[in-house]
Amino acid sequence: MLRYVIDLVGIAVFAISGALAAGRKSLDVLGVLVLATVTAVGGGTIRDLLLGRLPIFWLTDPSYLLVILVSALATVGWARRWRVPEMALQVADALGLALFSVARAQIAMGRGLPVASCVLLGTVTGAAGGMVRDILSAEVPLVLRKGNLYASAAIAGTLLYAGLERAGVADPLPAFAGVALIAALRLVAIWRGLTLPVFSVGP
Repeated sequence: MLRYVIDLVGIAVFAISGALAAGRKSLDVLGVLVLATVTAVGGGTIRDLLLGRLPIFWLTDPSYLLVILVSALATVGWARRWRVPEMALQVADALGLALFSVARAQIAMGRGLPVASCVLLGTVTGAAGGMVRDILSAEVPLVLRKGNLYASAAIAGTLLYAGLERAGVADPLPAFAGVALIAALRLVAIWRGLTLPVFSVGP
């Protein structure tokens, strides 16, 4: 049940980030819904394909699409009445990354996969929705921007979750700890400019 709730909250947050990205590009309502949808379900779709889980999750449970629709339209309504903070997109993306990465790692852990596979699957699928959103918005994906703590934050958080889970720490502490670490690293990176060292080779 906890995993399902985390999944729905992650869907909602990523749908909001997709809607905000659409607003920055002045897309129409259909464009908003498309960008919100691919942002919200892109990572989970890749997860299901990698794990051979068919049919894909959002095709069998209409709750996911309903959450996307409500979240996207609520974002449009909010933005029409109040000014959206400059950092809103990045904060929504940070929360979505945290929730999705851990939720995906939980599923991999439930399949009995090794820790390294859980971390990889959680990171890839957690970041995929944002990558699709950025590509469709004609932006360089956050995960590829120089020195950005994005995939590295997801790796750290999913590794913490998997380590605590394997150590036998009682649920839901491992999931909460992983989500908190990812969100904290991303938010610090956004507000304080924290980055990874950059490798550069001269001409």
